[in-house]
Amino acid sequence: MKSIWTTHYENNEIKVENTWFNGERLYVNGILQDEKTSLFSSNLTGHLINANNQRENIKVSLFGYVKIKCSLFINDKKIEVIQEK
Repeated sequence: MKSIWTTHYENNEIKVENTWFNGERLYVNGILQDEKTSLFSSNLTGHLINANNQRENIKVSLFGYVKIKCSLFINDKKIEVIQEK
């Protein structure tokens, strides 16, 4: 089973993927920034460049057992994500 969450932040596309067998991945503008393999929860990190050409840090938490949930933070501010799949 595969779950995908996406959001747009300024001019950046952020995508988080979770699969049962291949782990979790964080993509920013189509570029893989972090990946991990975990059973029940995982934390991913990355960054993006904002409209002011400044670096902003990304944190992602994936958690759950049967139904996986995703929380995404940019510079410690929670950003809403949409579950696509």
